[in-house]
Amino acid sequence: MDKKALLEWYVEAGVDEAIDDRAVDYFGNQESGIGNRGKKTIPAPKPAADTRYPIPDTAPLHHSPSAAAAAARALADNAQTLAELEETVRAFDGCAIKKTASKTVFCDGNPQAKIMIIGEAPGAQEDIQGIPFCGPSGMLLDRMLAAIGLDRTSVYISNTVFWRPPGNRQPSPEETSTCLPFVEKHIALVAPSLLVLSGGTATTTLLRKDTSVSRLRGRFYDYSNPYLTTPVQAAVTYHPSYLLRSPGQKRLAWNDLLMMKQFLDDLR
Repeated sequence: MDKKALLEWYVEAGVDEAIDDRAVDYFGNQESGIGNRGKKTIPAPKPAADTRYPIPDTAPLHHSPSAAAAAARALADNAQTLAELEETVRAFDGCAIKKTASKTVFCDGNPQAKIMIIGEAPGAQEDIQGIPFCGPSGMLLDRMLAAIGLDRTSVYISNTVFWRPPGNRQPSPEETSTCLPFVEKHIALVAPSLLVLSGGTATTTLLRKDTSVSRLRGRFYDYSNPYLTTPVQAAVTYHPSYLLRSPGQKRLAWNDLLMMKQFLDDLR
């Protein structure tokens, strides 16, 4: 792996900050053991505290996840336009991961599009640029869309949560449940003909099916939520970041794209 590829791998994995000039061997400061083969070693110096980046208090401003979700529901109820909803989400402080994120990542693309794609959570590049799917997985998504004649002007993109979880970890159930009222209202205001759920987090959160993507993909589902007057057709597919790690699944993802293209062709 060359240096550029290694750095890109680090960024995708969530390694976006160096904390010391060299690696610290925390297992080499004993006089014997597996790590040093019985040789006496000099304990590694303890890194000096870095006061430039204080660790924030990540406790949610609401007393419990259920209280935060209830507050989000009340706010989502009152949002009547996409602009109002975006302003509400940006001002919302009930989700703890907002305090460690740099930006609120709300949407990208065309709100008049017939396809709405819901992903998992912002990654490192999304947190920097403030738009969903703009890192390596976003570049793959763009190529996937281009393969069926689409681009970001013909789809609308958002995520299951609006802030990057620390270290690019998967959003917790508490975090997705807190953001769910906003996501449901988001879908209702866009009113797409086809809702594409990209990855396991979006699928589990919105379809409420605790089943793998591999078993759910390849068919359409009727999706409903409290803000929709009629169900929306939904399809499940692999997240581009998963396809980057498992390129052997791209064949199945291509079949999903063809199914979506046929759906759009039938609407014309």
